[in-house]
Amino acid sequence: MKLDPVLVEILLHKLTAITEEMAITLRRSARTTYVKEAGDFGCALANPDGRFFAYPAVMGVSGFLDSNVGPTMACIKDPEPGDVVITNHAYLSEGLATHMPDLHLIRPIFQDGRIVAQAWDFIHSADIGGGVPSSISPRFSDNFQEGFQIPPTKIVKAGVLNQEFLDIYASNCRTPDVNLGDLRAMLAALEVGERRVRELIDLHGVDTFVTVQEDLASYAGTKALEVQKQIPNGSYEFWDYLDDDFNSPVPVRVRCKLTAQDGEVHLDFTGSDPQVEAAYNIPTGGKRHPWLTLKLMHFIYSHDKTVPLNHGMFDHITVTAPAGTIVNPEAPAAVGVRSATAIRLNEALVGAMATARPGLMPAPSGGIMIPSVLVEQEPSTGQRQVMVLQSLVGGTGARAGADGVDGRDSSLANQRNTPIEKTEEEAAALISDYALCPDSGGAGRWRGGTGVTFTVRIARDGSNVLGRGMERFVFRPWGMEGGQPGTRARVVLNLGREDERELGKLDMFRARAGDTVTIMTPGGGGYGDPLDRPEAEVMTDVAFGYVTPEGALRDYGVVIENGDLDADATARLRDERRSGRGTPDRFSFGPERDAWEAVFDDATMTRLNAMLMRLPTSLRYDRRHQLFTAAIPGLTRGMADLAAAVGDTNAARGRLADAMQTLQAELDRGIF
Repeated sequence: MKLDPVLVEILLHKLTAITEEMAITLRRSARTTYVKEAGDFGCALANPDGRFFAYPAVMGVSGFLDSNVGPTMACIKDPEPGDVVITNHAYLSEGLATHMPDLHLIRPIFQDGRIVAQAWDFIHSADIGGGVPSSISPRFSDNFQEGFQIPPTKIVKAGVLNQEFLDIYASNCRTPDVNLGDLRAMLAALEVGERRVRELIDLHGVDTFVTVQEDLASYAGTKALEVQKQIPNGSYEFWDYLDDDFNSPVPVRVRCKLTAQDGEVHLDFTGSDPQVEAAYNIPTGGKRHPWLTLKLMHFIYSHDKTVPLNHGMFDHITVTAPAGTIVNPEAPAAVGVRSATAIRLNEALVGAMATARPGLMPAPSGGIMIPSVLVEQEPSTGQRQVMVLQSLVGGTGARAGADGVDGRDSSLANQRNTPIEKTEEEAAALISDYALCPDSGGAGRWRGGTGVTFTVRIARDGSNVLGRGMERFVFRPWGMEGGQPGTRARVVLNLGREDERELGKLDMFRARAGDTVTIMTPGGGGYGDPLDRPEAEVMTDVAFGYVTPEGALRDYGVVIENGDLDADATARLRDERRSGRGTPDRFSFGPERDAWEAVFDDATMTRLNAMLMRLPTSLRYDRRHQLFTAAIPGLTRGMADLAAAVGDTNAARGRLADAMQTLQAELDRGIF
């Protein structure tokens, strides 16, 4: 460190307090419920290069810590004091904005004619135009369908609000009053940030202020490196799947190879699928990106909560994200549901770390984050209201020594529940059920956290229900070290009524007054052998409703008669199940993934993707679909019974080999 360590610690807390005051200002001033209640926003201070050196510890979204405002500001000619820059452009910002509803503002802070820091904030806006209310649809095939694109633009020029821009912006979204209110809250937060930074500079001097940015990053990097040394030296590989890309029935694979050497970590996502003509692509710019490294951030901070929250935490992490793949798409690939892919990718990272050393990571969480959106139309005025009812997640995965957390997740963001009272204050619809979902957590010596069930009762005809990031309808959250997978997701219309039906993975569903839509999220994976879970803990789970008596018998071998434990019958049943059983697998994926990988194993998929990447970008998606449907002609989207779809494994592998041989011959002839 260049500065005295005591002074650095003092300034760390002062700088963190500035970002937290910015966050409080934004949250309390915002109009959108999803911002002010759920907390889908962020604030930070960036250095002149654009990297964050101060970040709130508990408020807003935690996952954007390694963001970079530099590429956005590089698009601005002659920035001057009083400027504020806005963007939501995923490609021009090089991944600062990851989908269009996320509006980012940057305010350069000048001292003596030079930029000494930059105040940043973002919010997830209710609507930014585009083809559907809320602007996000999994079926969109390019980002021109996803709403009003804002290249880096001065929303404030030398202290003067750019009213012409605001007029254009307001005319391109469905909720202009709410959106403009959110922008004013963001501007207020940035003003607070600059004012507090100036007070700090007045007290400590500009040189100290600039130097502490470097010292804090260096300190964070040193402490993070020590944590990363817990990962054994070597290379470890893992992969996982999205159910499909919505526009085709083909599952989407993400692959991670982690290489560790004395704490230095490299993540290589080569072998992940080519970008898709749907909204699941993650715009990273091919660089280290917050959503490629999130689980490493969780790992570091979980092991050492004294690590300063800044970009230095990631200094000993490098990334390979091949261009044209789902983790580094080429424009104008759609990106609206990029969070679903980011969650799955980080679960692949969890798997790679668990492969490195048992117990290093917990089992995966439920693996979803669903902003459930309701669109209602006011009968008297015809005005539409777009609101996020709830951000729904599953349970966390179990770990050695502890059950998962019920009804919460650690996938992408530390968002909060939106109070039901607040939802019903703003919407005509009613929330009739929001509860933990029994038997959803993966069975294990330590049980996976339960998912939730959430039911909305529609009040107005013509209302639309949208669910973003819906996943795990096919592939389960896997268990570890003998633990079992969590349950799969469900969406049901009119549950328990004669007209009940499964809706599956939603885009937009038009409902009638009186309909109910129920969303059931997956539980987290279990950890350890379920037969080793003490009977008393299973009985407690049953008493609290986490596990049903039927689930206790099926999953844990615990016999309950008239509400009481039958200890003798339980002992006999458990002994019977243990006898003749081999050593539990390291990972338990469930029958769906086992059936899929009987045809599409890792070596085959790696070779297939390498072949597809040799094609022009415009040809890859359709050719990929042709290859998979040639192998499995009966494949349909959301097909829960993949074993039935696959049928004869050898025949399916033969058909796939023939299709790949044809493609290889075409590549060899150079006809593309």
